[in-house]
Amino acid sequence: MLPAIATLPLWSIIGLFSICAVVIGFAGTRLATIALKLAERTGMGQIIAGAVFVGMSTSLPGSVLSVTTAWQGHTDLAIGNALGGIAAQTTFLAIADFLYRKGNLEHAAASATGLAQATLLVSMLALPLLAYAGPDWTILHIHPVSILLFILYGFGLSLLAEIRHQPMWRPRKTDLTDEDAKEDDTDYHPESTLRLWAEFLAFAAITAVAGYTIGESGLAIVDKTGISETAVGTFLTAIATSLPELVSAIAAVRMGAVNLAVGDIIGGNAFDVLFLATSDFAYRDGSIYAAFSPQHLFTIALVILMTGILLLGMLNRERRGLANIGWESVSILCLYGMSIFYLSG
Repeated sequence: MLPAIATLPLWSIIGLFSICAVVIGFAGTRLATIALKLAERTGMGQIIAGAVFVGMSTSLPGSVLSVTTAWQGHTDLAIGNALGGIAAQTTFLAIADFLYRKGNLEHAAASATGLAQATLLVSMLALPLLAYAGPDWTILHIHPVSILLFILYGFGLSLLAEIRHQPMWRPRKTDLTDEDAKEDDTDYHPESTLRLWAEFLAFAAITAVAGYTIGESGLAIVDKTGISETAVGTFLTAIATSLPELVSAIAAVRMGAVNLAVGDIIGGNAFDVLFLATSDFAYRDGSIYAAFSPQHLFTIALVILMTGILLLGMLNRERRGLANIGWESVSILCLYGMSIFYLSG
C-alpha cells in the first residue's frame, strides 16, 4: 500500500477513490470509443470488436488493480476484484436492457458469435475451479492453468472470427433481432490511425494509473474500516473499475448497436478471467488459486449461472415482459442483489 494514502483520513481516501472512479468512467469510455474506431479499421464485426478492442481496453483498470494487489500479497482483494468485475459487468448488461425500449436485449443480440463468446467465458471460468480442486502444481510459483487460460483465450478469439464468417447456427430472425455489421457496412472515421493509437495509449495510461490508485485506496479502506478484502474487491473496487463497461454498454444500446453492447460485456468478462492468470504471475507465494475462499467459489458459481441465463436468453424465442424487459435481466439483477447480502455479511 502507498504510505501517503495509508496516512490520509478515511473521508479523504473515499474522496480519492471516488475521483478515480469518475476518471475511469470518463477516460475508460473515451478509450472504448477510440478502440471501436480502431476495430472498425480491421473490418471486425460488433461482437468481436466488443470482445477484442472494447472489452480489453475497458478492462485495463481492473487488470492493473488485481496484478498490483496480488504482487503485494493481498490475494482476497485481487481475486475478489477479478471475479466481482465479471458479476458487476453482467449486471450492467441487465441494466442496459431496461434502457432498450424496443424489446428484449438478449433476444435482439442473438448471434452465433455471441453464443460462442459466452461458451468461451464459461469454459475459462471452469479452469480456476480445476486449479483450486486439483493438484497444487506450480512452475516458478505459477500454476499451469494460468498459462492454459491465455492459450484458451487466444484459441477462442480465433474461433470467434471463424464462426462469424462460417457459422453452423443462425438465430431465427424476428423484427427485433439485430444483424451484426459486415465489413462493407463499416463506418470509417476521418482521424488518422496514428492519432487514434496515440489517443488510445494516452487514455490507457490514465485508466491504468487510476486503477492502481483505486486498488491502493481499497486497501486503505480495508485497513481503516475492517471490511473484508473480499467484500471490498468483489463490490467496491470491481464496480468502480468496471464503470467504462456500464457507460459503453448503455451508449451502445442507445445507438441501437446491441451486438456491440453484448460483445463488450461478455468479451470483457472473458478478458477479466485473465486477471486471475496475471495475478498468479504477480503473486510470489505460490499459486493464487490455492488462496481461493468459499466466497470466491460462490462468486465463480454466480457468474457461471449469470452467463448461462444470458445464453438461454439468446436461445429463447422472444418473450416480452413488463416494459419489454426480459426475464433474463430480472433474474440477473435479483441474483446480484442476493450476492451482495451474502458476501457482505
